[in-house]
Amino acid sequence: MASWYVTNYRGRAMADGTIGNQGAMTAAHRTLPMGSTALVTNLATGQQVLVRITDRGPFVQGRVVDLSEGAAKIIGVYRAGIVNVRVEAYAHHTTYPEGHWCVQTGVFKDHGDAIDLKAALQKRYPGSQVVEFSGPDGFWVRIDPIHKDKATALAMERWIGSPDKFSQAYLVRTD
Repeated sequence: MASWYVTNYRGRAMADGTIGNQGAMTAAHRTLPMGSTALVTNLATGQQVLVRITDRGPFVQGRVVDLSEGAAKIIGVYRAGIVNVRVEAYAHHTTYPEGHWCVQTGVFKDHGDAIDLKAALQKRYPGSQVVEFSGPDGFWVRIDPIHKDKATALAMERWIGSPDKFSQAYLVRTD
């Protein structure tokens, strides 16, 4: 399932440091490397768009990609909101072929819940970088493990699970 970014992301920094531009052909994906290119195909219509991965997400269970408004309009996601898609990634050469991984959890409606998870993660995983931050829909927590391999991050994701009914832990590639 694909969806598209809501307009309150316009002008905000994306995960790769670029400023969000709803007209650009960009997308968010949880694991594809930043800067990589993906071909997204609307399975109902066959419409396609090439996008550059500039952000992380979507953080809604069952969705695999969030498109910019411009990309969503090209393949018919804009009016529908969500559609079934195929995502084909193109090879991306990086210094770290195994990838650098972290875990992000959100969205918490209560700031205290995010603070509590941050404290629990700091206690359980000393030396890992843990941050909590606010987003347009609530509060998020992200842990960057000392060992940034996928297996370590996956173990953290399993430990976190679903802290409450609105939040979900996701594995995220940071490079």
